[in-house]
Amino acid sequence: METKNPLSRIANFLGDVQAELLKCNWPTWAELRQSTVVVVVSFLIMGAFVSVSDAILRWLVTVLL
Repeated sequence: METKNPLSRIANFLGDVQAELLKCNWPTWAELRQSTVVVVVSFLIMGAFVSVSDAILRWLVTVLL
């Protein structure tokens, strides 16, 4: 294994990163907006579910104890 200058290894790494990023299929603004809406709505639904579950379990514990 050859030992290279650390700066040349970093430069090679960054060049490889740039080459891989150019291969990526980046989403359009419409796709990004749609995905963001899906994530926000999912969080709201999950938050509502957890809140309702917590309230029911809290009531159940107070009734049983």
